Amino acid sequence: MLEEIVFAGFGGQGVLSMGQIIAYSGMIENREVCWMPSYGPEMRGGTANCIVSLSDEPISSPILALFDTVVALNQPSFEKFEPEVKTGGLLIYDATNIKIKSSRTDIDVLAIPGSEKANELGNPRMMGMILLGAYLAKKPVLKRETILKALKKVLPERYHHMIPLNEKALDTGASFVN
Repeated sequence: MLEEIVFAGFGGQGVLSMGQIIAYSGMIENREVCWMPSYGPEMRGGTANCIVSLSDEPISSPILALFDTVVALNQPSFEKFEPEVKTGGLLIYDATNIKIKSSRTDIDVLAIPGSEKANELGNPRMMGMILLGAYLAKKPVLKRETILKALKKVLPERYHHMIPLNEKALDTGASFVN
């Protein structure tokens, strides 16, 4: 099993954290992982993306041109990475803020109203976790309990009180797939 993912959005949307959660989860499950963040010098508000490779075999290179899955949190990321989804791959994006639709018919597309649902949960920062929940429901490459263990490693301790809300956001995203 090899899964190559890119999470992309604006700095501050949790893009790097989403990748870290997948990477830590992979390590907990004794998988080979590669986590490669990329962001501009402005970070918060600037563009950011994070490439994660998850495999049962050694990973040859962190540099990728095409992805099994793209998770886009904003319009510029959608426009940049939508063409880079492999045929048969998966594109998940925040349909609240990304108004154009994918014209590709060779991939699965999940348009999730992540920002809208995050606001309903009372915290707009949960949008990324909602999209992550949809991804994990569509492609269960890691166990749910492992994701929750990794969340405790990724979130600073001062935010551990938000773990139940993060779990609810994962469930909200999964509900769009089930």
